[in-house]
Amino acid sequence: MIKENKILIITGDAGESFEILYALHRLREADFIPVIAAPTVKRMNLVMHDFEPGWDTYVERPGYQIESNVAFDDVNTADYKAVIIPGGRAPEYLRNDARVIRIVKEFSDAGKYIFAICHGVQILVTAGLVKNKNITCYEHVKFEVESCGGKYVTPDEAIQDGKIVTGKTWQSHPEFYKLVFSCLNV
Repeated sequence: MIKENKILIITGDAGESFEILYALHRLREADFIPVIAAPTVKRMNLVMHDFEPGWDTYVERPGYQIESNVAFDDVNTADYKAVIIPGGRAPEYLRNDARVIRIVKEFSDAGKYIFAICHGVQILVTAGLVKNKNITCYEHVKFEVESCGGKYVTPDEAIQDGKIVTGKTWQSHPEFYKLVFSCLNV
């Protein structure tokens, strides 16, 4: 049974600061209870990805620190209305954590919403949830999406396909969160 309109946020060290903090603040504004799940309960080091003139890819800088609320081992998906998977570098290693894949698949099997932005889509790819779906994400994740049977959609900043909502980057927050809150009926 869903308790208190809780929304799970999956991240870890090197999660994208802006994507995580934006999710926390927007959810709280809408009277949801965001719960950050990570490999363990601890103070995590977040990062900031940005674009610099002359660079062919983004740069990474140290970001804010934030406490996780629950370890992956202790997540009961029945307690949550939906899950948000922010980007950053965290999804690169979290997609190899069987607990994360189990959690995301349980949300899917229960017919609950799954929201992923930027590199967060890497977790959906590993969980086998992009096949035959319209997906948008950071452009350098396109190959993974297409290799696993998904259709990479551009130029949309955010897109919904069934119970999955995806967004390109933190620059897509306005479009992404319009869809998120439409799905959450806020």
